[in-house]
Amino acid sequence: MRVLAIDPALRNTGFAVIEESSPVAGRRTQRALTYGVIQNHRDLRQSGCLVAIREKLVEVIREFSPEVCAVEGVIFVQSYRTAITLGAARGAALLAAAEHGLKIYEYAPKRVKQAVVGRGSADKQQVAFMMRALLGLTETPPSDAADALAIGMAHCYAHDPKRAAVLTDPPVPL
Repeated sequence: MRVLAIDPALRNTGFAVIEESSPVAGRRTQRALTYGVIQNHRDLRQSGCLVAIREKLVEVIREFSPEVCAVEGVIFVQSYRTAITLGAARGAALLAAAEHGLKIYEYAPKRVKQAVVGRGSADKQQVAFMMRALLGLTETPPSDAADALAIGMAHCYAHDPKRAAVLTDPPVPL
């Protein structure tokens, strides 16, 4: 299974493609095929950022042919402006996945952290450290990319009968 994982934001959208191998001796393994951050300059208008997010994700989809998409769920924000901006970035990311026929699943941020670190209140450094360790990366990924990697791992765990209990809430199909 190949998973496109997305941590959407207007200026720094994290993305990753995780490949999970078929069970060997009852054990599944995951590896990162690619990961990174779509960085949009502060001077770029919101509409330009949305186009850049969609275009980069379409490029990743075409290159790596993921089968499904996992995205971070909406988080509570105190500012309606922030919520609207985050929603727009999320919409651009979901559009790229939907245009290519990918099934999309949503994971709550606390559940992602719980799945990969063991506690839902883990900080960004802990998530990045665990992604490096679990995926055997040679360097610690930037925090937005690490979040995307963690979302992808949470999706893999949610679909592994031996690990699904790690996620107390089932994934939400969109």
